[in-house]
This record gives sequence, C-alpha cells and structure tokens, in this order.
Amino acid sequence: MIKFNINSVNFLNPVNIKNIRIEVEQFAKNFLLLCVLKNYMAKEKQKIFDTAIKPERAVLVGIILPQDSEEKELEYLEELEFLVETAGGVPVKKFTQKLGFPDKATFVGSGKLDEIKSFVKAEEIDLVVFDDELSPSQLRNIERELEVKILDRSNLILDIFARRAKSAQAKTQVELAQLQYLLPRLTRMWTHLERQRGGIGMRGPGESQIESDRRMILNKISLLKDRLKSIDRQNETQRKNRGQMIRVALVGYTNVGKSTIMNMISKSDVFAENKLFATLDTTVRKVVIDNLPFLLSDTVGFIRKLPHHLVECFKSTLDEVREADVLIHVVDISHPSFEDHIRAVNETLKDLGALDKPTIMVFNKIDAYQSEQDEIGQEVMTLTDFEKSWMNRHNSPAIFISATEKTNVDAFRDLLYQQIVTMHTHRYPYDNLLY
Repeated sequence: MIKFNINSVNFLNPVNIKNIRIEVEQFAKNFLLLCVLKNYMAKEKQKIFDTAIKPERAVLVGIILPQDSEEKELEYLEELEFLVETAGGVPVKKFTQKLGFPDKATFVGSGKLDEIKSFVKAEEIDLVVFDDELSPSQLRNIERELEVKILDRSNLILDIFARRAKSAQAKTQVELAQLQYLLPRLTRMWTHLERQRGGIGMRGPGESQIESDRRMILNKISLLKDRLKSIDRQNETQRKNRGQMIRVALVGYTNVGKSTIMNMISKSDVFAENKLFATLDTTVRKVVIDNLPFLLSDTVGFIRKLPHHLVECFKSTLDEVREADVLIHVVDISHPSFEDHIRAVNETLKDLGALDKPTIMVFNKIDAYQSEQDEIGQEVMTLTDFEKSWMNRHNSPAIFISATEKTNVDAFRDLLYQQIVTMHTHRYPYDNLLY
C-alpha cells in the first residue's frame, strides 16, 4: 500500500490525485469485504445444524404364490411394513407380483424389477425390502440392478434384534445369528477385489480376501458358540436355585401384550411398546397370588417366517419356555389373523418340544375387537359367540381380557391361581400351608 504525507502532497498534480483515488477505492473494497465476512461469521454462530439421522425411505416387495391368496400376501406386507417402521424406516410403497415360484436370479420377474427400478430412481428410495429370504445370488443380482441397499425379511429381523439386545446373552445370540446369515453371502461384499491369479511364478501359499474373511467368521462363530455355552451353564445354575417354585412362562406372537400382562401381574416395570420385538431379553419375576409364590417369565415374541438359524440361536433364551411348568399363550384377538398367529406360535413351541405343556389361552385386547360382519353389515360372530365356540372346540382353559383396560383381570388371576395350585399340589402333595 502506498503511503502519503498530507503536507507534502501536491493536490494540483493529476498523478497524485489518481493515486489517492486508487488508495481510497482499495480501502473501501477491503472494508466492505471485512463487513461481509463479519456478518457471515455472526450468522454461522447462530446457525443450528441438524445432526439427526434421516429415516430411510423403503419399498416393500412380495410375491403371491399359487397356494397363497392376494389378501394373505398383503397381510404379510403389512407385517413387513410394521417391521420396517420398528427398524426406523419409512415405508413408501408396496409391490406384489403373482408367480408360480420365485425367479432364481432376481426373485421377481424382469418386468416387475424394471418397474421397481423406475420408482426407486424417481422417488429417491434408499432401501428395498423383500418379504422372503433371498439367496446370495439373488441379493447380488438385485443390488446390481437397483443400485440401492437391499434387505430381505431375515436381515431386517436381525437388525431389529441387534437394536433391542441389551444383555450379554442376547447380544451374543444376535451376533452369532448375523454371522451365520453373512457367511454364505460374503461373495457379494468383495466384488471389487480380484481373486489371486495362478500361472507361472504365481503359485504358492496364499488365500484370497474372501477365503480369509470366511475363515475369520468361522473362528468367530466357534468363539460365540463357546461363549453361549458358558452363559447357558450360568443360567442353568440360576434356574436350579429356583427349581422349588412353579414356573410360568408368557409366550405368544410379537406385539400381543405379553409385557403389559407381565407388568400387570408382577407389578414390575418391564419395557412395553407398540412395536415388534419390544422384548428380546427374557425377564423373570417372583409373583405371589394369595400367599402362593411362583416365577413368571416374559419371553421374546414369535413371528411368521422367522429365520430358522435365528430360532436355533435363541433356543438358549427360550429355555425358560422349555423348562416352564405352565404356559400362558397370549393372543391379540383384535388382529384379523390371530388364528394364523396361534398356529405360528404352536409350530415354534413344537420345535422347542414345549407344545404339550399345560397352557392357558389368554385372548388379549378385547377392547379393540371388531365383530365379523356379513356383506350387508350385520354381525356374524360377536365376541361372546366366539368365546362359546372356542370353549366348545378346545379343552384348554381360556380367558378373554384387556390388559390395558383391566377387563376380566381378576378372573384371569383366579384361573392362573387354580392352575398353579393344581401343579403345586401335584409336586408337593403334603404342603397345604400356602393355600
């Protein structure tokens, strides 16, 4: 910058006047730039940055097989929609296609896949979820075609389980199930790497990246299985200490109100929420009804199309069901497909070897039950009619309640008490002091 002495400047000289004008203009520009920068920095300090993770927008895909009706597949997709919402996603649209069998390469037909691709690009979809388990090749082909993240039902359930797991046992079981799911799908994760080539001068000890990862996963699976065995031994020791009391286990489809009933009976504070798999860790509470103590356990809910390897991993958690003396099978009677839910739970109980245990059927949420109606809107079967029909067709004890509205709760307690007294009398025939 040129400096001037005001006393020595000849203002009549045009050169001096020009230099002074340049200096003033430069000063004005610098001052204006400084003001703009200061104003920008002040706004930046006041600016609030949104660091919240935006929910992923999802598309749901299912196929209608010859043995399934369109209504049933739409019901499966509604359940899948609930799973996506539980995982934190936002379902945008559902796609269905009638097929004789799933396409071996892309699960759905090429035309339907093009339709899904166009919608995904137009609506900026982040995630596509399929209602059935995809093979590794199907997963790879669909990802290559749609160029977005692809999940199947099994992977989605595993993600929800991973979010819900709190105890060391549940976290270990979920990690084991995730690794077993991942093992046959490693090939799609290393498509950017070339396998080592053979040839002259290239032979020798070595392994590709995928072989190295497969070996590490197998070692990790072995380690997790050993850890689960150790946890099982600890749990078995704990269960031996409670062996003298009658054990009751709450079982049923997911989101039917098991944890709400647990809180109602035991007066505890087990986490209950209107979402799938709100309870993942088994909770055991000591309950006393009319001076008769027993143990009540709340277990993980079941679901249709539950991955087999997931059931295998959680068998140790479901030991409370296998070793229970009495089962309380909770059913959401307000759900249109509650009978399908009963069958799905019974199939899982059969796999666990617990189907023949004494069972109390508890039909919950009668406050939300809607009577069946015919085409002209007249009631075909009321709740009372269904109750009488169920009692006539089955010999097992049953009760119809509303856990949230506390309807028929006293009758449920009396029924449970009579069942436990029967078991206690059979086990301890000379103990008549408690009742």
